[in-house]
Amino acid sequence: MKIMIASDIHGSAYYCEKMLEAFSREKADKLLLLGDILYHGPRNDLPRDYAPKKVIEMLNAVKENILCVRGNCDTEVDQMVLNFPVLAEYCILYVGSCMIFATHGHNFNLDKLPPIKKGDILLHGHTHVPKCEKTDACVYLNPGSVSIPKENSAHGYMTLDENVFEWKNLNGEVYNRYEI
Repeated sequence: MKIMIASDIHGSAYYCEKMLEAFSREKADKLLLLGDILYHGPRNDLPRDYAPKKVIEMLNAVKENILCVRGNCDTEVDQMVLNFPVLAEYCILYVGSCMIFATHGHNFNLDKLPPIKKGDILLHGHTHVPKCEKTDACVYLNPGSVSIPKENSAHGYMTLDENVFEWKNLNGEVYNRYEI
């Protein structure tokens, strides 16, 4: 199964459309969204083409393909308009015996680890900075942000295909890789 992983759309219709074009191009089975879907939050500038209602329409059109966790900018009101579950704090995936703990990153992160063991993967967005870091406690992966990347990173996403993670810009160009 191939999964595309993206985070921090923050209501940008422009970048949501680019992300969905990438999802189609990737021919992924599922799109895992790591939160902060509709709103930009008080710490971020408005992203390009900020239009949460258009983002709702685009994502609801592919609802059967979406897995999602709740970000710090996501609320119960979002669940009223999005036709797929958006309020889970985390989801757990397995690749062989490796557990992937996927969350947004505002509650569980490297400073406040979830119940994982060495070798497991902590996967989260929130920082808007792509990462691939082995720590003493786990492997930390972050896809960066679809719409508001930080620290001069690309607008991008990740894919997980079999046991390989790849970081890509929205044109699909690979710029990092991690194999479980």
